[in-house]
Amino acid sequence: MLQRWLPESVLGARLDPGRAGRLGLLLAAVLALIVVIVTTWVDRPVAEPAPSPPLPVPMAPAAPAPPAPPPDLVISVVGEVARPGLVTVPSGARVADALEAAGGTNAGTDITALNLARRLADGEQLYVAVPVPPGANAGQVQPGPGPGTSSTKVDLNTATEEQLDALPGVGKVMAERIVQWRTRHGRFSSVDQLQDVEGIGDTRLSKLRELVQV
Repeated sequence: MLQRWLPESVLGARLDPGRAGRLGLLLAAVLALIVVIVTTWVDRPVAEPAPSPPLPVPMAPAAPAPPAPPPDLVISVVGEVARPGLVTVPSGARVADALEAAGGTNAGTDITALNLARRLADGEQLYVAVPVPPGANAGQVQPGPGPGTSSTKVDLNTATEEQLDALPGVGKVMAERIVQWRTRHGRFSSVDQLQDVEGIGDTRLSKLRELVQV
């Protein structure tokens, strides 16, 4: 179609851009190629790096559970105190603590027979300036020395003659001597002082050692 309109002089002519034209065409082609390469490089998909795994959080060691506190002691206090009856004192409490929990002793009460520094045992009974009933343990309940032995000990400073008489190998006469020694000297400071009582030697003392206390 185009040949119909162009003159024959043009159709027959050969296009020769010349050396300068060819160089220009070559540069244009190189530039076009560079543009294509740059455009392709810029638009290429970039792979994103995978996120780093979270660092493990060190676990704090679990604190050991505190030991349970020892149970309180329930003591029966009778006699010359402001509030006789049951009192509750902490584990490890002493006779003085039980007297304080009972409101203290009444005015003029003589408590020299009580060992105020003695540790208490749960469930025992304290007799304050009153006669101890026969068969009672004067509030001196303590664990026995081992299986098959008595679960109570008799306090040499508060026991009555009847309580001492009930001890094996003592009898009525020896019980009277123990009470008389206590009256003259005030109190026993150790179980070994039983040897100061007439008639008590090493053999009898060895039998009483696990049955009495001060």
